[in-house]
Amino acid sequence: MHVFIFLPCIDAHTFMASQNNNLDTTNTASMASQTLKHRSRGVPNITTNTTTARNNKSTKNRRENNMAMAKRGLRSLAITVSIPLSLTLLTIYLTSTHSYVVVSKPFWFTPLWAIHITSLASSFLLGLSAWLVWAVGGFHQNPTALSLYLAQLGLSLVWNPIVLGSGASWVGLAVCLATFGALVGCFRICKEVNPTAGDIIAPCLAWTAFLAIVNLTLIFL
Repeated sequence: MHVFIFLPCIDAHTFMASQNNNLDTTNTASMASQTLKHRSRGVPNITTNTTTARNNKSTKNRRENNMAMAKRGLRSLAITVSIPLSLTLLTIYLTSTHSYVVVSKPFWFTPLWAIHITSLASSFLLGLSAWLVWAVGGFHQNPTALSLYLAQLGLSLVWNPIVLGSGASWVGLAVCLATFGALVGCFRICKEVNPTAGDIIAPCLAWTAFLAIVNLTLIFL
């Protein structure tokens, strides 16, 4: 009698212990699952923050590089334009214009101050055109463009002392025609490399042609 009552009690306690163990295992698994979900949710945030930081750094570096390139471009532009302008100013300052002032000229002749100002403007435009060609590697692709630019610069610088200073109109006319030819070559090459650079040279061509007419007129005065 006692045996039959005791055995069922043992089975009941064993069953309850098994159920408690299963419940503890379920709770532990649930907590582990929640912890894993929480961690997995945190990982994308870390990845997003890292990606954002990298993008910000890349944008900052790109902005700094652009600023550095802009500064180098402005520096090279200033040098390219200031050199011919300075040489033209020096030539105007050192050249005596007595022979041009005293000669009797037609009413349509350009005043001396207008010649000087237009020569400075032409030097500026040609320097700007040369910089535009240089910026796209035009002088490396076609070295003839650089040779023609330097040739016209030298010829335009010697025209002032030859014609306005010495009054050698025949020599000045030859120099003026050579300058016009060099400018035509610059115009064609620069137009192929950079159309804007070619368009900038066009007013200089017109001015040189006008100087040739003035120079030719001076021969017969």
